[in-house]
Amino acid sequence: MPFAFEISNSYGFVLAAATSAFFVNVLHMARTGKFRKASGVTYPNAYASHEQASKDPNAYKFNCAQRAHNNYTENLLPAVGSLLIAGLNFPVAAAALGASWSFGRVVYLYGYTSDAGPKGRTFGAYFAGLADIALKFMAAYTSYLVITSN
Repeated sequence: MPFAFEISNSYGFVLAAATSAFFVNVLHMARTGKFRKASGVTYPNAYASHEQASKDPNAYKFNCAQRAHNNYTENLLPAVGSLLIAGLNFPVAAAALGASWSFGRVVYLYGYTSDAGPKGRTFGAYFAGLADIALKFMAAYTSYLVITSN
């Protein structure tokens, strides 16, 4: 049996929140590139060696930036996917959570690449993580509604 969606005008906010995630990725790339250049770690090396990072603060910061970026890309698809699905039923709430997730990921990046190192990522991780889990539950509920609708 066919199923039709009627998308709210508010879904544009969901699309804007999803788009913000793409710009956060660009920020990650720029910050990682900055630290790569400062560290002298050349391509194709993904990370500075343990020996290099323990001797050179720039190499250590590059590793932190690279790990933050990798973690971001690991979480990008599930977060944006949840946002787009949840936004079908809860456009304004999903958009707010999606924007919160993006903001939290920026805080995560700057915390991780601060002098605090890995410990600096904690607040951003919790902030983005709460938004992410809420989006996942909202997406699951939206999926349930679609499956059980007549």
